[in-house]
Amino acid sequence: MIPPLGVSTPTARLGWLDVLRGWAALAVALHHASYVYLPDVRIGLQGWFDPGTYGVLVFFLVSGYIVPASLERRESVRGFWIGRFFRIYPLLAVSCLFAVLPFLLGVRGLRAGLEHYHPVTAILAHLTMMQDLLAVPNAMNVLWTLSYEMAFYLLVVALFVVRAHRRSAPFSIGLTAAALAVGGLMPTWLLSGLLSRTAGVGVVVAVCSAALVAAIAAAVSGRAAARVAGGLLGGLVAAVLVVLNGRVGAWQGLAMMALMFAGTAVYRAEQGQIPAWSGGAAAVLVPAGALAAGVWNMHGYWHAQLVWAGTVLAATATFAGAWLLRHRRFPRWATGLGTASFSIYLLHPLLLMVAVQFLGTSGPANVPGLLVFVAVLLAAGWASHRWIEAPAQRLGRRLARRAPSRAPEPPVLVS
Repeated sequence: MIPPLGVSTPTARLGWLDVLRGWAALAVALHHASYVYLPDVRIGLQGWFDPGTYGVLVFFLVSGYIVPASLERRESVRGFWIGRFFRIYPLLAVSCLFAVLPFLLGVRGLRAGLEHYHPVTAILAHLTMMQDLLAVPNAMNVLWTLSYEMAFYLLVVALFVVRAHRRSAPFSIGLTAAALAVGGLMPTWLLSGLLSRTAGVGVVVAVCSAALVAAIAAAVSGRAAARVAGGLLGGLVAAVLVVLNGRVGAWQGLAMMALMFAGTAVYRAEQGQIPAWSGGAAAVLVPAGALAAGVWNMHGYWHAQLVWAGTVLAATATFAGAWLLRHRRFPRWATGLGTASFSIYLLHPLLLMVAVQFLGTSGPANVPGLLVFVAVLLAAGWASHRWIEAPAQRLGRRLARRAPSRAPEPPVLVS
């Protein structure tokens, strides 16, 4: 639940992460709301800056910073996956249900032609959270980022089970190098495109879903060999899908993965797990490489190059500025906004769908309508976190405590 107004407690060493998450969620929500309430502003901005991608990259940097730590402090892959499940799936399931409800009631079609896919294929793809990497349209536009979050989790577990997790800095730089060297050579949805001619998208989704279930089941087992095999299988699936089957270019998928692991490298350098120069190198080289990969692969589209460069620089600067203020105390309303950031992120497309479909608010600039939208969104985010997210997280923590571990359970710091 959102804490009361005032100043955060001394535990606000990580309050800066909550502030970042809240800010990123609002940036994405306001970006999408501008299509409805401020169309002229959106049109004027779209050739210079992308607030939506900016917010997503800030989210990715925050995830990279803290998610691996939540696994390593407990040293339990089982506890990690239990925590991730109860952190994400309850609210995701509710949001997806509301997203498809108008279709079920015969009011409107599904987004991006999702209704043309077999229901089993669509449901399986969304259950894996990898639908954006499986050539299946997202039930809501914002769900594409969860596919890359899941790919990141799988890679984090893969590195952890082979005890290579401390190599975040070289790994992030290697991903950046791959984005520069070969990222532009891979067409989008290559794997699904090749296999769909003979097998169909449904078969690709079924095979990948089975592989992920087997990978996670093995990784959470009590046998060391099975953990290693499962972790590596999951990492392999993630790598193949990001490189060969993304809706966005492989260079962009690799760049986003690299930025997440750069966030991890910053955490490790701060904690003294790796040399400061190593974390600093990742913090500088990865954003620079991501920027260069975009500029190179968008050759000839100077507006797109400008937007990508500005977005990467702004997201990196925002994360760096917040990191420099990490020992400061932040107002509780700001950190409380971060605790509800996932609800804000998933619920705002639903509210916009209602506004467009039933209230007819699309048209000229409508600042009062935007203010009402933000107020309703914050109230809905607070309620969603209190009655859906928080109870699910408490249940997840209770179950995770039963998982074998070598260290005390970490606090809830996940993005």
